Amino acid sequence: MDYDISLAGNFGEPRPNHFHGGLDISTDNVEGKVIYSIGDGYVSRITQGIDGFGNAVYVTHPSGQTSIYCHLKSFSPRIQAALRDYQYAHETNVPDARLSPLVCPVSQGQFIALSGNTGHSTGPHLHLEIHDTETWDMLDPYEFLNDYINDSVPPQAHGLMAAPMVGEGVFNNSTKTQTFGIAGHQLTQSFTAWGKVGFALWGDDYMQGTYHHYGIRETILMLDGNMIFRSNVDRIPVAKNAFVNAWGDYDHWRQTRRWYLKSYIEPGNQLAILSADSLRGIINFNEERDYQLEYILRDFKGNESHYTFTVRGVRQEIPRPELPIGPRFHWNQTNSYAYPGEMQLVVPYGLLADDIILQPVVNRQPDKVSDQYSFYPVSCPLMADGELMIRARLDRIGSDRILSTEVDPSKLYIRSSLGRYMGGDYQDGWVIGRINELCYAYGLDYDDEPPSISPITNTQAPSDVLRLSVSDAQSGVASYKATIDGKFVVFNPKEKTSQVVCNLRESPIRKTGRQHQLLFTATDHRNNSKTFETSIIY
Repeated sequence: MDYDISLAGNFGEPRPNHFHGGLDISTDNVEGKVIYSIGDGYVSRITQGIDGFGNAVYVTHPSGQTSIYCHLKSFSPRIQAALRDYQYAHETNVPDARLSPLVCPVSQGQFIALSGNTGHSTGPHLHLEIHDTETWDMLDPYEFLNDYINDSVPPQAHGLMAAPMVGEGVFNNSTKTQTFGIAGHQLTQSFTAWGKVGFALWGDDYMQGTYHHYGIRETILMLDGNMIFRSNVDRIPVAKNAFVNAWGDYDHWRQTRRWYLKSYIEPGNQLAILSADSLRGIINFNEERDYQLEYILRDFKGNESHYTFTVRGVRQEIPRPELPIGPRFHWNQTNSYAYPGEMQLVVPYGLLADDIILQPVVNRQPDKVSDQYSFYPVSCPLMADGELMIRARLDRIGSDRILSTEVDPSKLYIRSSLGRYMGGDYQDGWVIGRINELCYAYGLDYDDEPPSISPITNTQAPSDVLRLSVSDAQSGVASYKATIDGKFVVFNPKEKTSQVVCNLRESPIRKTGRQHQLLFTATDHRNNSKTFETSIIY
């Protein structure tokens, strides 16, 4: 940008199921600010409506990184033309152009876009990400923009969490997780413990001249002068994004929307940004003495703050825990659970950070294609997709309505209790799909109805722009294709609506003022298709 940088969010902030992968750069809450490339390179990808980025430009640099500029209002004319050329050359409506280095080279400081508010954006700003081009790890953009960002304010801690290990520790005479407010740099509360206890911290980083708060780059926990835990949020593999739920206390976030980040490592947590001693950062209070603890918080600029507290080791009995009854899934193995002949859930190794105890529930639906199955009473996301198999009752398909065709098992799919299409493939009486959340109820549904298509603009009135509404109430629209007089034309989705839009001025159709024939075919995820045909004047 051509003005001083102010951040609305920084790299590595914890979010549910993912880390914030870049910097949110303020645009003064307006759209239309000029965006320039941060370095020499070439435009390697242009997308619209993918990954929550809205309109996005990817620039690959010879130094081995790729910068991504997201939530854009519009592209530069050259980049917009490259997107359209790609779509017409490949006859695709999917706005995802992958370009070779010679198509659209750029120089440092070259205009590439105008800032906006597209995609999963709650207000106008620029989201900038930088990735390692080879591994696609997310990198902290601070590393590349350090000279342009002013920050002399240290991080600040707000709350301390003590988490006794189940059946192995107590803190302040309790086996429950407890939180304590932090009012100064030396906690004066009287703390006691016995056995194994882990700690977690809620805190934020700050910068001068703004009310925004940010994630903390580096956190260190010291015990009696020795470092037992360190986090350094500098590089995050995209595939490990969901492990943020294991680093943070996800259950506490779910209830309070506050992230207490653990200063110990769950046994199955695969985040390389975390390191700890042989006890994984858990402290074993096994001596009757004072234990001196200190937190050191640092931001990227080296601003740091210290917080100290004392825990007295007091010998006492550790109560045996009352655990829920149910099958245990172990973090260090592949796990499966089944209702024989009805359903099977498989969670491969690497999808859990610690053991969990399932609490499965079956909602019997004898008149439906299948029963519904859930596995946990509250939100319990996996680190990646597990496999779910559900037996289909083919004789129940269409029991509540008149089928338009004969029963076709390929029209079956898994549907969540939120009404979401979860996909799945039919094989030998079973529908096999993938899920990554254990709390929802899953069952089978059947979709043999095609999408609906209706015109938004008057196709009989001369116009340079065509708008259609395309929707599907069950499995959802998977693809569509349009031709005018037999020639392919691009329809792009209009953000946050069911509309698709064709700009005829960018199409191969010549403007004659005469009638042309439009054919538009939409297909849903169960391969049901519908074609809309009409004449247009252009």
